[in-house]
This record gives sequence, C-alpha cells and structure tokens, in this order.
Amino acid sequence: MTRPVFVTGASGFIARHILLSLLRAGHAVRGSVRSVAKAEDVRASLARHLGRDPEGLAFCLLDLTRDAGWSEAMAGCGALVHTASPVPLEQPDTPETLVLPAVDGTTRALDAAARAGIARVVLTSSVAAISGQKAGAVARFTTTDWTDPNLPGLSPYALSKTLAERAAWQRAEALGLKLTTINPSFVFGPALDADTGASLGVIQRLLTARDPAVPRVSFFVVDVRDVADLHLAALTDDTTAGQRIIAASQQIWLREIAAELRAAHPGHPVPRLPAPDWLVRLLARREPALRWITPSLGRVVTFDTAPCRALLGREMIPARQAVRDGAASLIAHGLA
Repeated sequence: MTRPVFVTGASGFIARHILLSLLRAGHAVRGSVRSVAKAEDVRASLARHLGRDPEGLAFCLLDLTRDAGWSEAMAGCGALVHTASPVPLEQPDTPETLVLPAVDGTTRALDAAARAGIARVVLTSSVAAISGQKAGAVARFTTTDWTDPNLPGLSPYALSKTLAERAAWQRAEALGLKLTTINPSFVFGPALDADTGASLGVIQRLLTARDPAVPRVSFFVVDVRDVADLHLAALTDDTTAGQRIIAASQQIWLREIAAELRAAHPGHPVPRLPAPDWLVRLLARREPALRWITPSLGRVVTFDTAPCRALLGREMIPARQAVRDGAASLIAHGLA
C-alpha cells in the first residue's frame, strides 16, 4: 500500500503495537491523537522499539466526540484502522459515558473515510460484542454470535463495543466500505511503555496483591503482538472484507495466571489463596471492579480461533508467555 494507513486512537495500548507492525512492514502511517504531548510520547516509544526514528509516521489532533478535522486528516490515505474507543480501567455507573463516544466516534470515522475516498477499513472490536448472550457453565462462540444489548447485567464496556460494531457494519454497508473487524479476547502481552491500557490491570492487581485472594474466573487470552499482526494481515488481505475475526489464543484460569506470576517473580506478593464465590459476591457490593466478574465465576467461555490462526499464518503466542511478558513490561516500567 503506497498511501498512508490512517490509525485512530494511535496512543492506545493495542494501537501502538499496530503502528509498530505497520511501520516494520514498510507502511506509512498517519495517527490520530488528542494532544501534541501524546504524539511525542508515541513517537519516542516507537523509536525505542524500532531502533531508529519512525520515518513515515505523522500525527494529527482529533477528538472522537467532535466533527472538526476528520475528513481533512484522512485526505490522501489509502485505508483506515479504527482503534479509538473508550476502554475504562473501571466500569462507569452510566453506560452512556462509554456508549456515546464509542458509537458516535465509529460512525464519525467511517463517514470521514468515505468522504476522503477510503474504501478499506479494519475496526478493532472485541469478543465482548460476541459473547454476551449464552448462559451456562460452558459456552462456545463463533463470529456468527452477537451480544444481546438487552442482557441483564451486561457491562457498559460490552454494551459500547456491541453497539459500536453494529453501527460500523450498518455504516459500512450504507457507504460501500470494505470492512473487517478484529475482535480480541482478553489482551495481555508487553506494553511498549508506561501506557498499559486496561487489560494489563489484571496482572498488575495480582503482582501488587491488591486482592488478598484469587477469584474463580477464567479468561480467553490473546497477545497484543498477535492482535497487531492480525490487523496488518486483514488490512493486506481483501478476502477478509465483510468478516469478523476473533483474535484469541488460549483459555487460562486466574489461579494459573497467579501461579505463573509467582514462579516468574517470586519477590512480588502474588496472592495464593482461592477466593470463594460467596466472598467475591459479597465484596462486589462495595468494590466496582469485582461487580462485573461475578457473572463469570466458575464459567468457561471458548471461541472459534481457526480463522485468526489461518489469517495469521503461524502459531499464536501462548497465553502463559503473554502473561509473563505483560508482567515483565509492568515491572520494567515501574508499575508493579
């Protein structure tokens, strides 16, 4: 692709890895950020990991909630990778706090792409837009599944990702855009710098013993480096247009994550004791971070990973390595 790839939300945890993958593959990149300071921070971070100044990288200042500047910023670009969406460290009390910028920002970005003559779009969604519907202790999901936005107890984040992706598919059809969505599961792996995003907060809580015991929950994990490479692969493979790609590697229990962290970092106070389900539910009444995991206690959710493995063309990074590398980066940046 000779024209630049436009990447929204370029300062995000996943987005920085996407920028790194694109630059390593020889693509010019134009990224949107909300401040000059963020642009300088991202450029410096990428330079450290590339071992050189990131040539072909430019930034523009945009706001998901405002129309100003979007069409002009995308002028001359050949594709859009839309990653920008609010990802909270803790779920807000009011869902609209996440839903409105997620949905409006997605439609704003796709509308601007169409006006700029961009036809190819890759959107960062989430398995949260897929897995919120089936009950039971074990549930398996494919890309044909959609989260029910009216599901009782659905988190604001899951609601925002579901409605934003729905809006993207509707808008892409109306505008004639060739859209692919990448739907990551729980994203671990190394942070490029001190901007770690929300998902590594799980590892940080364990390393710092913020919780005295380990709840009986499991995650389907994917490494951020695989997520970035899947965006690149989708962008350069037009046969993925019209598809949702679940980005997921392996399922792992939180107790297994804790054991991995204790083995790798014995000097950190990683909790050992299991937290009984009744205690988690009791604590969730006053601890918002626990409130949203209570429906997942003891539950195993799995995903169809064959399409993402085929698109990637190689084995995915194991969940345990993603955990170890994520923890090492938190410690290296003084965050745990």
